[in-house]
Amino acid sequence: MTPQPRPLWNPYLAGLVLGLGLLLTFVLTGHGLGASGFTTALAASASKTLAPSATAANAYFGPMTASHNPLDSWITWEVIGLALGALASAVFAGRFRLSLDGPSRLPRARRLALALVGGAVSGFGARVSLGCTSGLGLSGSAVLATAGFLFLIGFFGAGVGIGLLMKRYWQ
Repeated sequence: MTPQPRPLWNPYLAGLVLGLGLLLTFVLTGHGLGASGFTTALAASASKTLAPSATAANAYFGPMTASHNPLDSWITWEVIGLALGALASAVFAGRFRLSLDGPSRLPRARRLALALVGGAVSGFGARVSLGCTSGLGLSGSAVLATAGFLFLIGFFGAGVGIGLLMKRYWQ
């Protein structure tokens, strides 16, 4: 018999805890929350390993790798802590399971391909806008930056549009 999972948090309480965590992050580190900088630093580091001279000459990756180890960055440890904390939370709440979501009519390979394309497009958008949903959306909006609010409106609008399109044609 499988034990019942613990109930989800009240969304207002979860929002309050997230807001306090964001405030604490600003106070303790001087930075807001963010994640896309980690993947960029990781890509720059991998690029430097594979093609050091091309990376050094690249206007985007070059400055990131000049004297930078991704493990020296606060954002690396934030993302590692976030992943470990999410895993521990799911396990302790009895909600951890591996699953593949997406349009149920599509084969598994196509759902994985859609997830990869969606993640790549979202990551590209995060770099173009100089922040991800947590960095630009949460942290930017917390300091009342116009870009944060515009990003959230665009991100959620695009998500709703693509979600409706996916539901209409593939589910």
